[in-house]
Parts: sequence; C-alpha cells; structure tokens
Amino acid sequence: MRITIHLSTFEETNPCAYAIVWIDRDAQRWSRESHFGLELPAWGVVHTHPSVTLLCGPHDGAPLCELDGLELGGEDGPFEGEAGSARLCSDKARGHWHVQCIDEEAAVPEHSLFADEQGM
Repeated sequence: MRITIHLSTFEETNPCAYAIVWIDRDAQRWSRESHFGLELPAWGVVHTHPSVTLLCGPHDGAPLCELDGLELGGEDGPFEGEAGSARLCSDKARGHWHVQCIDEEAAVPEHSLFADEQGM
C-alpha cells in the first residue's frame, strides 16, 4: 500500500512551504516527490506509534517530521481526505498533513529509490 501525503501550512518556515511524500506502508519507507520550502531528504524510514507516524532520516533514523493522528499500524489504515497536524522536529514548525491518495495495488518499481536496496 502506498499513501500520498500532502504536508503544508508551515508558516514559521515559509508561507508557501509544502511537500508531497509517498509512504510505503509495507516497506516502512517514505520518499519525497515534490517540495518547496521544506528541507526533507529524498527518502527515509517510517516509524509508527499509536496516534503518530514519524518520518525519519534514511541513514540515522532521526525523526524529521511528526504526523499526529496518522495511524499506519492498524488494519484499517488511513483514508483519503484524512487530515491532522504535523510538526517539523528540527525547528518545531507546525503545519498540517492530509491524505491525498491511497494506492492499494502492489507494484514493483522499475528503479529503486532506496540506496540499501541497490546494494550500496
């Protein structure tokens, strides 16, 4: 399952700041697909806890962004249109997230984005 999340309204960082991230629930990874004004790496790992999902760095696993209320661990998973608050861990800037799309289909990518899957 791949979930498209839109992060926005981080006025403390930049009034136009946003990022679109894809979360692969099965692989517990995320990738940044589009962004402006939010400094996020191209990809990272996902850690889930009750009522919060953490987008973490790719190598050190340090939390970068908290998505309050996003439940990825449950059977039901999130739903399209679901929304909640977000917080950047580096500077405590607050914003919002909302689920734009959920892709239930399992697809094998032509090229892998994640470095550890390329034998690096």
